[in-house]
Amino acid sequence: WQVDRTEVIRTCINPVFSKLFTVDFYFEEVQRLRFEVHDISSNHNGLKEADFLGGMECTLGQIVSQRKLSKSLLKHGNTAGKSSITVIAEELSGNDDYIELSFSARKLDDKDFFSKSDPFLEIFRMNDDATQQLVHRTEVVMNNLNPAWKTFKVSVNSLCSGDQDRRLKCIVWDWDSNGKHDFIGEFSSTFKEMRGAMEGRQVQWECINPKYKAKKKNYKNSGIVILNQCKIHKMHSFLDYIMGGCQIQFTVAIDFTASNGDPRNSCSLHYIHPYQPNEYLKALVAVGEICQDYDSDKMFPAFGFGARIPPEYKVSHDFAINFNEDNPECAGIQGVVEAYQSCLPKLQLYGPTNIAPIIQKVAKSASEETNTKEASQYFILLILTDGVITDMADTREAIVHASHLPMSVIIVGVGNADFSDMQMLDGDDGILRSPKGEPVLRDIVQFVPFRNFKHASPAALAKSVLAEVPNQVVDYYNGKGIKPKCMSEYESSRTLAP
Repeated sequence: WQVDRTEVIRTCINPVFSKLFTVDFYFEEVQRLRFEVHDISSNHNGLKEADFLGGMECTLGQIVSQRKLSKSLLKHGNTAGKSSITVIAEELSGNDDYIELSFSARKLDDKDFFSKSDPFLEIFRMNDDATQQLVHRTEVVMNNLNPAWKTFKVSVNSLCSGDQDRRLKCIVWDWDSNGKHDFIGEFSSTFKEMRGAMEGRQVQWECINPKYKAKKKNYKNSGIVILNQCKIHKMHSFLDYIMGGCQIQFTVAIDFTASNGDPRNSCSLHYIHPYQPNEYLKALVAVGEICQDYDSDKMFPAFGFGARIPPEYKVSHDFAINFNEDNPECAGIQGVVEAYQSCLPKLQLYGPTNIAPIIQKVAKSASEETNTKEASQYFILLILTDGVITDMADTREAIVHASHLPMSVIIVGVGNADFSDMQMLDGDDGILRSPKGEPVLRDIVQFVPFRNFKHASPAALAKSVLAEVPNQVVDYYNGKGIKPKCMSEYESSRTLAP
């Protein structure tokens, strides 16, 4: 269906269209787009009379991962002419940033009879419908007319809904134990004004009590409120990192333990059916198809575990399925599929089901990546397994270690085994700890049994396992204070550029 169309640009063979298309982006889905260019004759604006100049198909993931995508326009019959189309992407959100504010006051009015006032400060956001929303209430500073309140953090969204000129109403109260707090005074401001307190400057407001102002001739104010500092903390989004050049390195690991059944037997989970891909292939292609858009070289390392491998037939838990230990990478998802199919007859399915070695192998690459101190590569390990993990203690240890690195682990359970152990690795229902009791730094494991998706589309499986990845990427880099590699031009013009 047609999402939208640009304006018509007359008599021009190198048009630059000003129209912006707004599309929702979902990392966990393949969002296919088609662009068509038509030449409209001057007296009609309908497409029926227009000449079709060519079309281009791509995914939204390809556009955002390259930020600027140029492709040939294909005519009917997929023939490429001389013309090409360029699509540029930028992100529209950006109010996830938060602000740190620290207020103090001096010479506040004394409201208490036997002691000094016990002041606290409230900040309200004035909404478009004239209602007011409390954004923050400070703690009470007892018996002090010159209080310094604790620094607090608030998101730009809750402070001013991303609008720097929105009115903020600030009220100072004298706390009372019976809950009937006495009004000391108020002032109004905006986030724009508060930003004046960056780089060591202060912003001050007179705290006014309108009743006193109306009654008393020589009334000046009921005290001064001072903003001592305003710090803006930029929260970068998943797209900031991807558009900044961060590559998603996708690695796959396949279970070749004997419990899968002999691959020559049609009951085996590894049986290669002439018409119907097995569950291993279905899961690999579903997840791989999405990750491949975010990896520019499209080379994917692929490993196997739990088999005896030629020539000596020793058991290995992290062998390259192309049998090239120096270069385990396969070209494209199709290359992984072909390597998998051709290695099956050469292996002896064995055991046990140990997955710690493969997690450690990817963790080694991810820890080398941390030395660069920049957001250039994030690793996703897809483990496809049919059974109960034998090295549970080592696996927990490996995951806790990996949670400090730029990586996520996706486990898809194939077949009908009891996967209850796996649920424990997926820390959604409690915090995963290593055998020594060390907790994971961040939840990096997502587990799903393939059987839950047997009758659904491959896209539903991919969606379920990949939905958490963008947050895992953002949590890792923001937590380490690592900014996107090359901040794009649009980034600096986003809502909060100082």
